[in-house]
Amino acid sequence: MRLGKGRKSPDEMTFLEHLEDLRKRLFYSFVALFIGFVPGWIFSKELYAILARPVTQYLPEGTKLAFTTLTAPFMLYMKVAFLASLFFMSPFVFIQIWYFVAPGLYRKEKKYAVPFVLMTTFFFSLGALFAYFIVFPWACRFFLTLGRDFQPVITVDQYFGFALKILLGIALVFELPTLVFFLSKMGLITARWMVKNFKYAVLLIFVIAAVITPTPDVITQSIVAVPMLALYGISILIALAVGRGKEKARRTGTDQAG
Repeated sequence: MRLGKGRKSPDEMTFLEHLEDLRKRLFYSFVALFIGFVPGWIFSKELYAILARPVTQYLPEGTKLAFTTLTAPFMLYMKVAFLASLFFMSPFVFIQIWYFVAPGLYRKEKKYAVPFVLMTTFFFSLGALFAYFIVFPWACRFFLTLGRDFQPVITVDQYFGFALKILLGIALVFELPTLVFFLSKMGLITARWMVKNFKYAVLLIFVIAAVITPTPDVITQSIVAVPMLALYGISILIALAVGRGKEKARRTGTDQAG
């Protein structure tokens, strides 16, 4: 069965055609990230100042982050520009993901392209903002307070790796509602199933929070886990709404058939 203009269903596509489609989506995403990288590089110093603020605000006055290799500042600005490009160009990257999975959807499901991009972009950005304004400053203050009896010498490489783990980790975790929406549409999960497995979800959420957060204290982990639990609750409501919508459509189809 053909789906849309000249596009095949996954059953009609060969393995090589799947690989070719994946290569095309990756290439388009790479081009988009490169385009976003250019302004990111131009404003890399300003972006670095913003990225470093969660830790520099707690450092002694006049203290800066350090570097131990000659190329470290250059590589730092490259990484900062790429990270900025990833967030700024995320809607385009998400639409490429959609195009890759779209052949496996029915025509009526393809209308969710715009909601998919909007939801993924919104929750991705929301997660990053939550990490930057809440989790990140808390973690920086925790470590600097713990080491207040020593002279801090924080390298830019260590700090960026630290920031990347928190920002991207939490941003990806915040995609849970979007993931649940589409899994529900495909009939893989239901609201009842999510409620039934809530206790396992709580355990998994705290494990993920422990992996993402860089501090061992329960308070910081809870700061991440509580919003994740809230997202799980929102996801249950989303799955419930999707289930009711599918049931209503099924009943309508039955009535028309009768």
